[in-house]
Amino acid sequence: MSLRQTHELHKRRYGRNLGVALTLAAFIVIIFGLTVVKVTRGDFEPPRGEVQN
Repeated sequence: MSLRQTHELHKRRYGRNLGVALTLAAFIVIIFGLTVVKVTRGDFEPPRGEVQN
């Protein structure tokens, strides 16, 4: 139990930080998901070099 009451500014800042954290986490999940799908579909193969005669 804290001795001092939390200031209203800290409550607003906490809400904003939580929103930014959730947005960042959602972005990371989307990028990770796209990467997994791309690798499992086989689109991530390096280009094959052409044979020169």
